Amino acid sequence: MASAFSLTQSILSVLLFFLVSTISTSAETKDGDSLSMSDSSLEFPRTQAERLIRALNLFPKNEVNHHAGKDHGFGESRIVEKQFKFPFLGDSGASVQDLGHHAGYYRLQHSKDARMFYFFFESRNSRTDPVVIWLTGGPGCSSELALFYENGPFHITNNLSLTWNDFGWDKVSNLIYVDQPTGTGFSYSSDDDDIRHNEEGVSNDLYDFLQAFFKEHPQYAKNDFYITGESYAGHYIPAFAARVHQGNKRKEGIHINLKGFAIGNGLTNPEIQYQAYTDYALDMKLITKSDYNSMKTSVSRCQQAIKLCGANGGSSCVAAYMVCNVVFNKIVRISGGKNYYDIRKECEGNLCYDFSSVEDFLNLKSVRDALGVGDIDFVSCSSTVYEAMVADMMRNLEVGIPALLEDGIKLLVYAGEYDLICNWIGNSRWVHAMEWSGRKEFVAAPTIPFSVDGLEAGMQKGHGPLTFLKVHNAGHMVPMDQPKASLEMLRRWMQGKLTQADEPFQDLVI
Repeated sequence: MASAFSLTQSILSVLLFFLVSTISTSAETKDGDSLSMSDSSLEFPRTQAERLIRALNLFPKNEVNHHAGKDHGFGESRIVEKQFKFPFLGDSGASVQDLGHHAGYYRLQHSKDARMFYFFFESRNSRTDPVVIWLTGGPGCSSELALFYENGPFHITNNLSLTWNDFGWDKVSNLIYVDQPTGTGFSYSSDDDDIRHNEEGVSNDLYDFLQAFFKEHPQYAKNDFYITGESYAGHYIPAFAARVHQGNKRKEGIHINLKGFAIGNGLTNPEIQYQAYTDYALDMKLITKSDYNSMKTSVSRCQQAIKLCGANGGSSCVAAYMVCNVVFNKIVRISGGKNYYDIRKECEGNLCYDFSSVEDFLNLKSVRDALGVGDIDFVSCSSTVYEAMVADMMRNLEVGIPALLEDGIKLLVYAGEYDLICNWIGNSRWVHAMEWSGRKEFVAAPTIPFSVDGLEAGMQKGHGPLTFLKVHNAGHMVPMDQPKASLEMLRRWMQGKLTQADEPFQDLVI
Protein backbone atom coordinates (compact mmCIF):
# COMPACT_ATOMS: atom_id res chain seq x y z
CA MET A 1 0.00 0.00 0.00
CA ALA A 2 2.17 2.85 -1.27
CA SER A 3 1.30 6.08 0.53
CA ALA A 4 2.57 9.06 2.47
CA PHE A 5 2.23 6.95 5.57
CA SER A 6 4.54 4.28 4.11
CA LEU A 7 7.09 7.02 3.48
CA THR A 8 6.68 8.17 7.07
CA GLN A 9 7.39 4.62 8.22
CA SER A 10 10.63 4.56 6.27
CA ILE A 11 11.72 7.90 7.70
CA LEU A 12 10.81 6.67 11.18
CA SER A 13 12.99 3.59 10.77
CA VAL A 14 15.98 5.75 9.84
CA LEU A 15 15.23 8.08 12.76
CA LEU A 16 15.07 5.17 15.18
CA PHE A 17 18.43 3.84 13.99
CA PHE A 18 20.02 7.29 14.36
CA LEU A 19 18.61 7.88 17.84
CA VAL A 20 19.56 4.51 19.22
CA SER A 21 23.00 4.63 17.60
CA THR A 22 23.57 8.03 19.20
CA ILE A 23 22.66 6.67 22.62
CA SER A 24 24.87 3.61 22.02
CA THR A 25 28.10 5.54 21.44
CA SER A 26 28.97 5.52 25.14
CA ALA A 27 31.82 3.22 26.18
CA GLU A 28 31.16 -0.23 27.61
CA THR A 29 30.00 0.16 31.21
CA LYS A 30 31.75 -1.63 34.04
CA ASP A 31 28.88 -4.09 34.44
CA GLY A 32 28.95 -5.02 30.78
CA ASP A 33 25.47 -3.61 30.18
CA SER A 34 25.98 -1.55 27.06
CA LEU A 35 23.31 -0.97 24.44
CA SER A 36 24.06 -1.72 20.80
CA MET A 37 22.16 -2.40 17.63
CA SER A 38 23.29 -6.03 17.84
CA ASP A 39 21.73 -6.50 21.29
CA SER A 40 19.25 -9.38 21.00
CA SER A 41 16.94 -7.52 23.40
CA LEU A 42 16.59 -4.60 20.99
CA GLU A 43 13.51 -4.78 18.78
CA PHE A 44 12.01 -2.17 16.48
CA PRO A 45 8.33 -1.30 16.95
CA ARG A 46 6.92 -3.42 14.13
CA THR A 47 9.01 -6.43 15.16
CA GLN A 48 7.91 -6.01 18.77
CA ALA A 49 4.27 -5.66 17.69
CA GLU A 50 4.38 -8.76 15.51
CA ARG A 51 5.94 -10.80 18.34
CA LEU A 52 3.21 -9.71 20.79
CA ILE A 53 0.48 -10.48 18.23
CA ARG A 54 1.88 -13.96 17.43
CA ALA A 55 2.07 -14.67 21.17
CA LEU A 56 -1.75 -14.61 21.15
CA ASN A 57 -1.86 -16.95 18.12
CA LEU A 58 -3.37 -14.18 16.02
CA PHE A 59 -2.62 -13.91 12.32
CA PRO A 60 -4.53 -10.94 10.87
CA LYS A 61 -4.65 -11.03 7.09
CA ASN A 62 -3.75 -7.34 6.91
CA GLU A 63 -1.46 -5.12 8.97
CA VAL A 64 -4.16 -2.44 9.19
CA ASN A 65 -7.83 -2.28 8.24
CA HIS A 66 -7.76 -0.32 5.00
CA HIS A 67 -11.07 -0.35 3.17
CA ALA A 68 -12.87 1.79 0.63
CA GLY A 69 -16.27 2.00 -0.97
CA LYS A 70 -18.62 1.18 1.92
CA ASP A 71 -21.25 3.86 2.49
CA HIS A 72 -23.37 2.26 5.27
CA GLY A 73 -26.03 4.95 4.70
CA PHE A 74 -24.97 7.35 7.44
CA GLY A 75 -27.57 9.85 8.55
CA GLU A 76 -27.33 13.12 10.42
CA SER A 77 -26.14 11.37 13.60
CA ARG A 78 -23.21 9.83 11.68
CA ILE A 79 -24.17 6.45 13.17
CA VAL A 80 -25.57 3.37 11.47
CA GLU A 81 -26.60 0.67 13.92
CA LYS A 82 -28.55 -2.58 13.85
CA GLN A 83 -29.83 -4.98 16.46
CA PHE A 84 -28.50 -8.48 15.93
CA LYS A 85 -28.40 -11.99 17.31
CA PHE A 86 -25.26 -14.03 16.85
CA PRO A 87 -25.60 -17.37 15.11
CA PHE A 88 -24.36 -20.38 17.10
CA LEU A 89 -25.53 -18.83 20.36
CA GLY A 90 -27.98 -21.60 21.10
CA ASP A 91 -31.66 -21.12 21.78
CA SER A 92 -32.03 -18.81 24.74
CA GLY A 93 -35.68 -18.20 23.92
CA ALA A 94 -34.88 -14.50 23.49
CA SER A 95 -35.62 -12.41 20.41
CA VAL A 96 -33.29 -9.84 18.90
CA GLN A 97 -35.31 -7.13 20.63
CA ASP A 98 -35.19 -8.95 23.97
CA LEU A 99 -31.42 -9.33 23.85
CA GLY A 100 -30.79 -5.66 23.15
CA HIS A 101 -27.53 -6.35 21.30
CA HIS A 102 -26.40 -3.75 18.80
CA ALA A 103 -23.54 -3.38 16.32
CA GLY A 104 -22.77 -0.22 14.44
CA TYR A 105 -20.45 2.14 12.68
CA TYR A 106 -19.72 5.75 13.51
CA ARG A 107 -18.31 7.99 10.80
CA LEU A 108 -15.53 9.86 12.57
CA GLN A 109 -16.09 13.59 12.50
CA HIS A 110 -12.46 14.74 12.37
CA SER A 111 -11.18 12.36 9.72
CA LYS A 112 -11.03 12.04 5.97
CA ASP A 113 -12.82 8.70 5.70
CA ALA A 114 -12.65 6.81 9.01
CA ARG A 115 -15.39 4.59 10.46
CA MET A 116 -15.36 3.32 14.04
CA PHE A 117 -17.01 -0.04 14.71
CA TYR A 118 -18.66 -0.76 18.05
CA PHE A 119 -20.80 -3.24 19.96
CA PHE A 120 -23.46 -2.13 22.43
CA PHE A 121 -24.98 -4.68 24.81
CA GLU A 122 -27.90 -3.53 26.91
CA SER A 123 -27.72 -4.63 30.52
CA ARG A 124 -29.14 -8.04 31.41
CA ASN A 125 -30.32 -6.45 34.66
CA SER A 126 -31.76 -2.98 34.02
CA ARG A 127 -31.48 -0.30 31.39
CA THR A 128 -30.97 2.18 34.23
CA ASP A 129 -27.62 0.52 35.04
CA PRO A 130 -24.51 2.60 34.32
CA VAL A 131 -23.11 2.81 30.80
CA VAL A 132 -19.60 1.31 30.70
CA ILE A 133 -17.23 1.59 27.76
CA TRP A 134 -14.32 -0.87 27.43
CA LEU A 135 -11.06 -0.10 25.61
CA THR A 136 -8.57 -2.85 24.75
CA GLY A 137 -4.93 -1.81 24.46
CA GLY A 138 -2.13 -2.97 22.19
CA PRO A 139 -2.00 -0.29 20.92
CA GLY A 140 -3.93 -1.61 17.96
CA CYS A 141 -5.79 -4.65 19.36
CA SER A 142 -9.52 -5.10 18.89
CA SER A 143 -11.87 -4.91 21.86
CA GLU A 144 -13.44 -8.12 20.56
CA LEU A 145 -10.58 -9.91 22.34
CA ALA A 146 -12.05 -8.75 25.65
CA LEU A 147 -15.62 -9.26 24.46
CA PHE A 148 -15.15 -12.98 23.75
CA TYR A 149 -12.37 -13.95 26.18
CA GLU A 150 -12.85 -11.66 29.15
CA ASN A 151 -15.95 -9.75 30.21
CA GLY A 152 -18.44 -9.78 27.32
CA PRO A 153 -21.85 -11.50 27.32
CA PHE A 154 -20.47 -14.68 25.71
CA HIS A 155 -17.44 -16.93 25.32
CA ILE A 156 -16.33 -18.71 22.14
CA THR A 157 -16.08 -22.49 22.36
CA ASN A 158 -13.61 -24.63 20.42
CA ASN A 159 -16.23 -25.43 17.77
CA LEU A 160 -16.97 -21.69 17.28
CA SER A 161 -20.32 -21.78 19.03
CA LEU A 162 -21.10 -19.27 21.78
CA THR A 163 -21.99 -19.81 25.42
CA TRP A 164 -23.31 -17.21 27.84
CA ASN A 165 -20.74 -15.72 30.20
CA ASP A 166 -22.19 -15.95 33.70
CA PHE A 167 -19.94 -13.08 34.76
CA GLY A 168 -20.19 -10.75 31.76
CA TRP A 169 -20.04 -7.10 32.71
CA ASP A 170 -23.39 -6.59 30.95
CA LYS A 171 -24.90 -8.11 34.10
CA VAL A 172 -24.36 -4.81 35.91
CA SER A 173 -23.96 -2.30 33.08
CA ASN A 174 -24.96 -1.26 29.60
CA LEU A 175 -21.72 -2.23 27.91
CA ILE A 176 -19.95 -0.69 24.89
CA TYR A 177 -16.89 -2.10 23.10
CA VAL A 178 -15.15 0.00 20.45
CA ASP A 179 -12.52 -0.94 17.89
CA GLN A 180 -9.99 1.88 18.07
CA PRO A 181 -7.74 3.56 17.00
CA THR A 182 -8.68 3.62 13.30
CA GLY A 183 -7.43 0.51 11.49
CA THR A 184 -8.14 -1.82 14.43
CA GLY A 185 -10.72 -4.62 14.42
CA PHE A 186 -13.59 -3.74 12.06
CA SER A 187 -12.76 0.00 12.20
CA TYR A 188 -11.26 1.23 8.97
CA SER A 189 -10.47 4.05 6.60
CA SER A 190 -9.54 4.38 2.94
CA ASP A 191 -7.07 7.15 3.81
CA ASP A 192 -3.84 6.46 5.73
CA ASP A 193 -3.89 10.00 7.13
CA ASP A 194 -6.67 8.81 9.46
CA ILE A 195 -4.23 6.59 11.40
CA ARG A 196 -3.79 8.16 14.86
CA HIS A 197 -0.40 8.90 16.41
CA ASN A 198 -1.22 10.27 19.87
CA GLU A 199 -3.78 10.48 22.66
CA GLU A 200 -5.20 13.76 21.38
CA GLY A 201 -6.40 12.06 18.21
CA VAL A 202 -7.61 8.97 20.08
CA SER A 203 -9.50 10.85 22.81
CA ASN A 204 -11.14 13.28 20.37
CA ASP A 205 -12.40 10.37 18.25
CA LEU A 206 -13.83 8.62 21.30
CA TYR A 207 -15.47 11.79 22.58
CA ASP A 208 -17.05 12.47 19.19
CA PHE A 209 -18.30 8.88 19.11
CA LEU A 210 -19.91 9.26 22.54
CA GLN A 211 -21.69 12.41 21.47
CA ALA A 212 -23.16 10.59 18.47
CA PHE A 213 -23.94 7.48 20.54
CA PHE A 214 -25.94 9.37 23.17
CA LYS A 215 -27.72 11.31 20.45
CA GLU A 216 -28.73 7.94 18.97
CA HIS A 217 -29.64 6.56 22.42
CA PRO A 218 -30.88 9.56 24.44
CA GLN A 219 -32.51 7.24 27.02
CA TYR A 220 -29.01 6.36 28.28
CA ALA A 221 -27.55 9.87 28.37
CA LYS A 222 -28.49 10.47 32.01
CA ASN A 223 -27.11 7.14 33.24
CA ASP A 224 -23.85 7.12 35.16
CA PHE A 225 -20.93 6.66 32.76
CA TYR A 226 -17.64 4.82 33.37
CA ILE A 227 -14.54 4.30 31.22
CA THR A 228 -12.72 0.97 31.59
CA GLY A 229 -10.00 -1.03 29.85
CA GLU A 230 -6.61 -2.66 30.21
CA SER A 231 -2.98 -2.63 29.12
CA TYR A 232 -2.22 0.23 26.71
CA ALA A 233 -5.62 1.61 27.68
CA GLY A 234 -3.65 2.93 30.67
CA HIS A 235 -2.81 5.65 28.15
CA TYR A 236 -6.18 5.85 26.40
CA ILE A 237 -8.34 5.98 29.52
CA PRO A 238 -6.88 9.03 31.35
CA ALA A 239 -6.77 11.01 28.09
CA PHE A 240 -10.36 10.04 27.23
CA ALA A 241 -11.62 10.78 30.75
CA ALA A 242 -9.97 14.21 30.66
CA ARG A 243 -11.54 14.89 27.23
CA VAL A 244 -15.03 13.97 28.46
CA HIS A 245 -14.62 16.09 31.60
CA GLN A 246 -13.37 19.01 29.51
CA GLY A 247 -16.33 18.69 27.13
CA ASN A 248 -18.74 18.73 30.07
CA LYS A 249 -17.13 21.80 31.60
CA ARG A 250 -17.24 23.66 28.29
CA LYS A 251 -20.81 22.50 27.62
CA GLU A 252 -19.65 21.35 24.17
CA GLY A 253 -22.54 19.01 23.47
CA ILE A 254 -24.55 16.37 25.29
CA HIS A 255 -23.50 16.23 28.94
CA ILE A 256 -21.88 12.86 29.66
CA ASN A 257 -22.46 11.78 33.25
CA LEU A 258 -18.85 10.70 33.88
CA LYS A 259 -18.48 9.16 37.33
CA GLY A 260 -15.20 7.30 37.09
CA PHE A 261 -12.55 5.44 35.14
CA ALA A 262 -10.83 2.10 35.79
CA ILE A 263 -7.44 0.97 34.50
CA GLY A 264 -6.61 -2.74 34.54
CA ASN A 265 -2.94 -3.80 34.34
CA GLY A 266 -2.26 -0.61 32.44
CA LEU A 267 0.75 1.35 31.21
CA THR A 268 0.23 4.87 32.54
CA ASN A 269 3.47 6.30 33.98
CA PRO A 270 6.33 4.56 32.12
CA GLU A 271 9.15 6.17 34.11
CA ILE A 272 7.96 4.52 37.31
CA GLN A 273 6.64 1.34 35.73
CA TYR A 274 9.73 0.47 33.69
CA GLN A 275 11.88 0.82 36.80
CA ALA A 276 9.62 -1.74 38.46
CA TYR A 277 10.31 -4.43 35.84
CA THR A 278 13.55 -5.65 37.40
CA ASP A 279 12.16 -5.38 40.94
CA TYR A 280 9.12 -7.47 40.04
CA ALA A 281 11.22 -9.98 38.09
CA LEU A 282 13.60 -10.41 41.02
CA ASP A 283 10.76 -10.76 43.54
CA MET A 284 9.11 -13.43 41.38
CA LYS A 285 12.46 -15.22 40.75
CA LEU A 286 12.38 -14.62 37.01
CA ILE A 287 15.91 -13.24 37.22
CA THR A 288 18.77 -13.65 39.69
CA LYS A 289 20.35 -10.96 41.87
CA SER A 290 23.31 -11.00 39.48
CA ASP A 291 20.97 -10.38 36.53
CA TYR A 292 19.29 -7.61 38.51
CA ASN A 293 22.61 -5.86 39.21
CA SER A 294 23.79 -6.20 35.63
CA MET A 295 20.61 -4.50 34.36
CA LYS A 296 20.88 -1.42 36.58
CA THR A 297 22.51 0.62 33.84
CA SER A 298 19.76 -0.28 31.36
CA VAL A 299 17.11 0.76 33.89
CA SER A 300 18.92 4.03 34.61
CA ARG A 301 19.32 4.75 30.89
CA CYS A 302 15.61 4.05 30.41
CA GLN A 303 14.60 6.48 33.15
CA GLN A 304 16.81 9.21 31.69
CA ALA A 305 15.32 8.67 28.25
CA ILE A 306 11.75 8.84 29.60
CA LYS A 307 12.52 12.09 31.45
CA LEU A 308 13.49 13.59 28.08
CA CYS A 309 10.20 12.33 26.67
CA GLY A 310 8.00 13.75 29.43
CA ALA A 311 4.34 14.13 28.53
CA ASN A 312 4.66 15.71 25.10
CA GLY A 313 5.66 12.97 22.65
CA GLY A 314 8.03 13.44 19.73
CA SER A 315 11.37 11.94 18.69
CA SER A 316 12.71 11.80 22.26
CA CYS A 317 9.80 9.48 23.13
CA VAL A 318 10.69 7.24 20.19
CA ALA A 319 14.22 6.96 21.54
CA ALA A 320 12.86 6.21 25.02
CA TYR A 321 10.72 3.39 23.60
CA MET A 322 13.76 1.79 21.99
CA VAL A 323 15.95 2.14 25.07
CA CYS A 324 13.35 1.01 27.61
CA ASN A 325 12.13 -2.07 25.81
CA VAL A 326 15.62 -3.49 26.15
CA VAL A 327 14.84 -3.88 29.87
CA PHE A 328 11.61 -5.80 29.28
CA ASN A 329 13.04 -7.94 26.47
CA LYS A 330 16.09 -8.93 28.52
CA ILE A 331 13.86 -10.16 31.34
CA VAL A 332 11.75 -12.15 28.87
CA ARG A 333 14.88 -13.69 27.37
CA ILE A 334 16.41 -14.56 30.74
CA SER A 335 13.18 -16.05 32.09
CA GLY A 336 13.24 -18.51 29.19
CA GLY A 337 9.71 -19.12 27.98
CA LYS A 338 7.67 -17.67 30.84
CA ASN A 339 4.37 -16.16 29.76
CA TYR A 340 4.90 -12.43 30.33
CA TYR A 341 1.12 -11.96 30.63
CA ASP A 342 0.93 -14.61 33.37
CA ILE A 343 4.22 -15.86 34.79
CA ARG A 344 2.56 -18.98 36.26
CA LYS A 345 2.35 -20.27 32.70
CA GLU A 346 4.87 -21.20 30.02
CA CYS A 347 4.82 -20.06 26.41
CA GLU A 348 5.27 -22.79 23.82
CA GLY A 349 7.75 -21.22 21.47
CA ASN A 350 6.18 -17.89 20.52
CA LEU A 351 2.68 -18.96 21.60
CA CYS A 352 1.52 -17.71 25.02
CA TYR A 353 -2.27 -17.77 24.49
CA ASP A 354 -4.50 -19.11 21.74
CA PHE A 355 -7.07 -16.46 20.85
CA SER A 356 -7.34 -17.57 17.22
CA SER A 357 -11.00 -18.55 17.54
CA VAL A 358 -12.01 -14.88 17.56
CA GLU A 359 -10.53 -14.45 14.06
CA ASP A 360 -12.19 -17.66 12.83
CA PHE A 361 -15.55 -16.70 14.32
CA LEU A 362 -15.62 -13.11 13.05
CA ASN A 363 -14.59 -14.23 9.58
CA LEU A 364 -17.65 -16.47 9.23
CA LYS A 365 -20.07 -15.12 6.64
CA SER A 366 -23.07 -15.72 8.88
CA VAL A 367 -21.45 -13.65 11.64
CA ARG A 368 -20.47 -10.87 9.26
CA ASP A 369 -24.00 -10.77 7.89
CA ALA A 370 -25.44 -10.58 11.42
CA LEU A 371 -23.18 -7.64 12.26
CA GLY A 372 -23.68 -5.85 8.94
CA VAL A 373 -19.95 -5.54 8.18
CA GLY A 374 -20.10 -7.31 4.82
CA ASP A 375 -16.67 -7.85 3.29
CA ILE A 376 -14.80 -5.55 5.69
CA ASP A 377 -11.74 -7.26 7.13
CA PHE A 378 -11.35 -8.04 10.81
CA VAL A 379 -7.86 -7.02 11.97
CA SER A 380 -7.47 -8.57 15.42
CA CYS A 381 -4.32 -6.56 16.18
CA SER A 382 -2.67 -4.03 13.87
CA SER A 383 1.12 -3.76 13.77
CA THR A 384 0.68 -0.56 11.72
CA VAL A 385 -1.40 1.10 14.46
CA TYR A 386 1.14 -0.06 17.06
CA GLU A 387 4.00 1.46 15.09
CA ALA A 388 2.07 4.68 14.44
CA MET A 389 1.68 5.20 18.21
CA VAL A 390 5.36 4.67 19.02
CA ALA A 391 5.99 8.33 19.92
CA ASP A 392 3.05 8.14 22.34
CA MET A 393 4.09 5.06 24.28
CA MET A 394 6.57 6.54 26.75
CA ARG A 395 4.49 9.60 27.55
CA ASN A 396 3.34 10.01 31.13
CA LEU A 397 -0.47 9.96 31.14
CA GLU A 398 -0.71 10.17 34.92
CA VAL A 399 -0.22 13.95 34.76
CA GLY A 400 -3.85 14.63 33.84
CA ILE A 401 -5.38 12.39 36.51
CA PRO A 402 -5.07 14.60 39.63
CA ALA A 403 -7.37 17.26 38.16
CA LEU A 404 -10.03 14.59 37.64
CA LEU A 405 -9.67 13.32 41.20
CA GLU A 406 -9.96 16.87 42.57
CA ASP A 407 -13.28 17.19 40.77
CA GLY A 408 -14.54 13.97 42.35
CA ILE A 409 -14.13 11.65 39.35
CA LYS A 410 -13.35 8.19 40.75
CA LEU A 411 -10.31 6.17 39.69
CA LEU A 412 -9.81 2.43 40.19
CA VAL A 413 -6.42 0.96 39.30
CA TYR A 414 -6.39 -2.83 39.48
CA ALA A 415 -3.76 -5.39 38.53
CA GLY A 416 -3.45 -9.16 38.47
CA GLU A 417 -0.53 -10.22 40.63
CA TYR A 418 1.10 -12.57 38.08
CA ASP A 419 1.36 -10.17 35.14
CA LEU A 420 4.89 -9.09 34.19
CA ILE A 421 4.27 -6.74 31.26
CA CYS A 422 2.16 -4.23 33.27
CA ASN A 423 2.88 -5.58 36.73
CA TRP A 424 1.16 -4.66 39.97
CA ILE A 425 4.31 -3.24 41.60
CA GLY A 426 4.75 -0.59 38.90
CA ASN A 427 1.06 0.26 38.99
CA SER A 428 1.04 0.52 42.77
CA ARG A 429 4.10 2.76 42.74
CA TRP A 430 2.75 5.33 40.29
CA VAL A 431 -0.58 5.45 42.12
CA HIS A 432 1.17 6.04 45.45
CA ALA A 433 3.55 8.65 43.96
CA MET A 434 0.83 10.69 42.23
CA GLU A 435 0.54 14.20 43.64
CA TRP A 436 -3.01 15.23 44.56
CA SER A 437 -4.72 16.68 47.61
CA GLY A 438 -5.53 13.26 49.07
CA ARG A 439 -2.14 11.66 48.50
CA LYS A 440 -1.02 11.69 52.14
CA GLU A 441 -4.26 10.07 53.30
CA PHE A 442 -4.19 7.51 50.47
CA VAL A 443 -0.61 6.46 51.27
CA ALA A 444 -1.50 6.13 54.96
CA ALA A 445 -4.70 4.19 54.30
CA PRO A 446 -4.71 0.55 55.43
CA THR A 447 -4.47 -2.28 52.93
CA ILE A 448 -7.46 -4.54 53.44
CA PRO A 449 -8.72 -7.76 51.85
CA PHE A 450 -11.02 -7.73 48.83
CA SER A 451 -13.24 -10.73 49.42
CA VAL A 452 -15.76 -12.50 47.23
CA ASP A 453 -18.03 -15.17 48.71
CA GLY A 454 -16.04 -15.03 51.93
CA LEU A 455 -12.73 -15.79 50.22
CA GLU A 456 -9.89 -13.31 49.82
CA ALA A 457 -9.68 -12.39 46.13
CA GLY A 458 -7.21 -9.53 46.43
CA MET A 459 -5.82 -6.72 48.54
CA GLN A 460 -7.00 -3.13 48.24
CA LYS A 461 -6.60 0.34 49.64
CA GLY A 462 -8.41 3.55 48.98
CA HIS A 463 -9.08 7.11 49.99
CA GLY A 464 -11.71 9.41 48.56
CA PRO A 465 -12.04 8.88 44.81
CA LEU A 466 -8.88 6.73 44.46
CA THR A 467 -8.69 2.94 44.89
CA PHE A 468 -5.90 0.47 44.15
CA LEU A 469 -6.57 -3.29 44.02
CA LYS A 470 -4.13 -6.17 43.56
CA VAL A 471 -6.10 -9.18 42.32
CA HIS A 472 -5.00 -12.64 43.45
CA ASN A 473 -4.52 -15.56 41.06
CA ALA A 474 -4.74 -13.39 37.95
CA GLY A 475 -2.40 -12.30 35.20
CA HIS A 476 -2.67 -9.47 32.67
CA MET A 477 -6.33 -10.20 31.82
CA VAL A 478 -8.09 -10.11 35.17
CA PRO A 479 -11.66 -10.60 33.84
CA MET A 480 -10.50 -13.74 32.02
CA ASP A 481 -8.60 -15.21 34.98
CA GLN A 482 -10.98 -14.13 37.76
CA PRO A 483 -14.35 -13.46 36.10
CA LYS A 484 -16.49 -13.52 39.23
CA ALA A 485 -14.11 -11.35 41.22
CA SER A 486 -13.78 -8.84 38.37
CA LEU A 487 -17.57 -8.52 38.03
CA GLU A 488 -17.90 -8.00 41.78
CA MET A 489 -15.08 -5.45 41.65
CA LEU A 490 -16.90 -3.47 38.96
CA ARG A 491 -20.28 -3.67 40.67
CA ARG A 492 -19.05 -2.59 44.09
CA TRP A 493 -16.82 0.13 42.69
CA MET A 494 -19.65 1.69 40.68
CA GLN A 495 -21.90 1.52 43.76
CA GLY A 496 -19.23 3.08 45.99
CA LYS A 497 -18.95 -0.12 48.05
CA LEU A 498 -15.60 -1.53 46.93
CA THR A 499 -13.77 -0.94 50.21
CA GLN A 500 -16.70 -2.17 52.29
CA ALA A 501 -17.15 -5.66 53.67
CA ASP A 502 -17.80 -8.64 51.40
CA GLU A 503 -21.33 -8.94 50.07
CA PRO A 504 -22.92 -12.11 48.73
CA PHE A 505 -22.90 -12.18 44.92
CA GLN A 506 -26.37 -11.67 43.50
CA ASP A 507 -26.46 -13.86 40.41
CA LEU A 508 -28.77 -12.74 37.66
CA VAL A 509 -30.81 -15.01 35.44
CA ILE A 510 -30.35 -14.50 31.70
